[in-house]
Amino acid sequence: MAGEVNVTVVGNLGADPELRYTQGGVAVVSVNVGSTPRTYNRTTNAWEDGETVWVRCTAWREVAENVAQSLTKGTRVVVTGRLKAPSAYQTASGEARASLELEIEEIGASLRSATAVVTRRAREGGAAVAGGGDQWGDAPKKSVSDAGWANPGTGAGADDTPF
Repeated sequence: MAGEVNVTVVGNLGADPELRYTQGGVAVVSVNVGSTPRTYNRTTNAWEDGETVWVRCTAWREVAENVAQSLTKGTRVVVTGRLKAPSAYQTASGEARASLELEIEEIGASLRSATAVVTRRAREGGAAVAGGGDQWGDAPKKSVSDAGWANPGTGAGADDTPF
């Protein structure tokens, strides 16, 4: 929609995702993402951490369930979504604070210093397909040797353009 502020945050999860369900049965998950800027101090020749910015992120429906199943405390994530207006509150000690909130559109583990295995969720009634493939589970499996580009000159006529 026009006028919305879309942002991307890269940081670490401060706690395990909190999965809840509304009275209507809709899944909602909340995660806190902390992002700490680092700068290089040339006088001390050392990296210095700045103040951590915490962003409360919320996802709904299937994304919420995927986040709860896939991510844990400390995981480095990349989150994209719509920034909501900050809400002001007071801590138990009377300190005034404001929190940033983000409605998640996309979220995933950062692969900068980690690896991941992606498993697609099947649509209703189907089975999950690991390592890619047809997400609806109804296409026959093909091996690399079945692909036309793997064995040029076989399969369709040799004069056919492969693309």
